[in-house]
Amino acid sequence: MNDARKQRRAAPLAEFTAALIFLTRLPIRWRGEWPADLDRRALAWFPIVGALIGAAGGLAYWGLTLLGLTAPLAAVVTVAGLSLLTGALHEDGLADVADGFGGGRDREAKLSIMKDSRVGTYGALALILAAAARIGALATLADPRLVGLALIGAHGFSRGLLPAMKLLLPDARQNGVSANQGRPDKARPFVAALIGFSFATTVLAKLHLPSGLVSLSVMAACVVALVLLGRLARRQIGGVTGDVLGAGQQVAEITFLLGIVAALSP
Repeated sequence: MNDARKQRRAAPLAEFTAALIFLTRLPIRWRGEWPADLDRRALAWFPIVGALIGAAGGLAYWGLTLLGLTAPLAAVVTVAGLSLLTGALHEDGLADVADGFGGGRDREAKLSIMKDSRVGTYGALALILAAAARIGALATLADPRLVGLALIGAHGFSRGLLPAMKLLLPDARQNGVSANQGRPDKARPFVAALIGFSFATTVLAKLHLPSGLVSLSVMAACVVALVLLGRLARRQIGGVTGDVLGAGQQVAEITFLLGIVAALSP
């Protein structure tokens, strides 16, 4: 009985640790066996880890401005640092999706291209545009407080939507990162979305956007962008892969940042 209680108490920490290991490149060692269902259970922690990643980016940007870097240079270094922290996991997915969807003739060719580690023309262009959009958004916000809040909201909300995307779309492959994680139950994607929504609403409220409707519009734009990407993925390759989820995070993050910039523009 005592062992069962200890396992129940340890479960949240194990899930959080698994999410950290998957979403970052922090040197965390896992001791013992990796439970078969841990990947699915860790999904609920994605928005929390995402918000922590965003907070790290905000602190980095603040520190860089204290050192005298201009907003554009601080934005470049911050985006580069965030990519190092996450191992460019989602950027890699975006590049693979761009190459596969843009260069493949049929479903099998697209999946084959997406599995190839090399980056093609479409992938390189997608990475350049994505980096430019994020750097431009942070440089436009400029103020360290605004940048920090925007990054927390963008990273937390975007990762909070991924479990729902995984739940609602079939796996395009029988094996792979997404398929190997297994199908999440309905509760955890709901919890992840709720936590991500909480981060987003809190951040948007602190940013003092013109109205609550504007805040809802920013979040709705992220959801619409993911729905469109999901429909495209289903039409192109029959469902979702780990690369599609990574691309989804990038699309949602960029949409959130650009939405804030547009809302705060005079």
